Amino acid sequence: MGTPQNPKSKKAKNGTKEGNLTHALVTCTKSGDVSAAISALNAAISTGVRPSANNFNSILHLLSSQASLDPTLVDSAFNLFDQMLSYNITPSESTITSMARIACHKSDGGDLSFGLVKSMNDKYGIKPRLRTYTPCLSFFCERLQAEKAYEVEEHMGTMGISPEESEISKLLEVSSKTGNGDKVYVYMQMLRNHVATVGYATLEAIEGWFRSEKASQVGCVNWEEESVREVILKNGGGYFGGGWLGTGEWEVKKGRIGIDGVCEGCGEKLRGVDLGELERQGFMEKVAGFAIERETKANFSNFQKWLESHPGYEFIIDAANVGLYQQNFADGGFSLSQLDAVVREAKEVCNGKWPLVVLHNRRMAALSENPSNRTLLEHWKSLGALYTTPSGSNDDWYWIYATISQKALLVTNDEMRDHIFELLGSSSFFPTWKERHQVKYTFKKGKLVLVMPPTYSSVIQESENGSWHVPIGDKCEDERKRTWLCISRSISNNVSNRTNAVDGIDEDKINIEQNGASLIGKRKERS
Repeated sequence: MGTPQNPKSKKAKNGTKEGNLTHALVTCTKSGDVSAAISALNAAISTGVRPSANNFNSILHLLSSQASLDPTLVDSAFNLFDQMLSYNITPSESTITSMARIACHKSDGGDLSFGLVKSMNDKYGIKPRLRTYTPCLSFFCERLQAEKAYEVEEHMGTMGISPEESEISKLLEVSSKTGNGDKVYVYMQMLRNHVATVGYATLEAIEGWFRSEKASQVGCVNWEEESVREVILKNGGGYFGGGWLGTGEWEVKKGRIGIDGVCEGCGEKLRGVDLGELERQGFMEKVAGFAIERETKANFSNFQKWLESHPGYEFIIDAANVGLYQQNFADGGFSLSQLDAVVREAKEVCNGKWPLVVLHNRRMAALSENPSNRTLLEHWKSLGALYTTPSGSNDDWYWIYATISQKALLVTNDEMRDHIFELLGSSSFFPTWKERHQVKYTFKKGKLVLVMPPTYSSVIQESENGSWHVPIGDKCEDERKRTWLCISRSISNNVSNRTNAVDGIDEDKINIEQNGASLIGKRKERS
């Protein structure tokens, strides 16, 4: 009779087999040997090893990373996926992403890939990520299956996922190549909303559209210029959003923007783009919500009420930042004289209107021990030029809220990178707001210099006459050296279009209204 096998010895032996499988798969992954990885898995299973989710995922990831796959390997991947499910292993987002990529190697891969993505939330309780959608979106766009690409984008929206430049560029290009001017306009606006400057692949897609014959055939006439201008201002200054303006061929050229914001290509002056009114309100509510969660509710609510009764500030001053500027030396401390210099300069810039200084009451108490300081601070307070934040509060919430609610400029050198602004930075509103409202400062040989926001914003802009300006490339140290794409209709076309029959794309009219009145006239498809 044989000696009974020690259960611990059996477990150790199986454990070694599992370890060997993992080691073999790591080796295959490094060498890129897909066939060897599949063989190693099958061999391990034949000896009784139960593969882990990581084992399956490593092979599927290896398969998905191949530039091209033999049809038999694609089938093998789906067999592996089915095998994984048979072991009651729930796929992860990375599993479905790998399968979505692999599926696109089949002739009907886009539909198969998108089917996997659509089912993952209901079937497995997994939320897709942007990368999960990219394979099927790319598949449809490359094959000019525009309607299916739009369906993918729509599904992304239902899952709360926003496309990035690469995805928007693909959607814009497929719309251009299939002649869908309405959709091109939609994706130009989406690009403007999500991307500050464009890369060269996106640039090529944009140029391809505006140089096409179809682009010259879309547009409208008889728009109400003043109403369009009002909508652009309400939107923050950088776009109309109501459809193509003007008709005729587009002039597409590259050039630079002068320090005064004037385009050297067409002579148009670019704007400093701010938040639209709805965006501003949403941003203000978000800041208030965060502040009330983190501050004593009554304190911040009192500040909100105080601001409502003291409207019209054009400058808000972060007193702590100004007072402590360059004070890190032995006898350094809070410099009220620096703060006073900023207050005086802001008042002069605003033709005598007082700014609002936001100062913590702890700092107020310390400064007030000096009689002359106390006199100055009390003078500001009597004029409504000083608000002291209560004990235990973070004055950052107060000055940022005041700046947003008053549509004011904020004097501070704070780069706004700490945890408070990390919360706000998740919103696309914050960078735009910061660029337009932050006023930095320096003291050169004791003399104050305020650095106002730039004359214009380096973002995609749509003007009131329908022209577009698109900044190219990454951030520049000197924005004057940046190359822009200037896209405009000839003046003669737009002038004649105000009086001739309407040409345009296939909607009857653009559904943008201001005070109940349609802004632009009917449009027809030009034959």
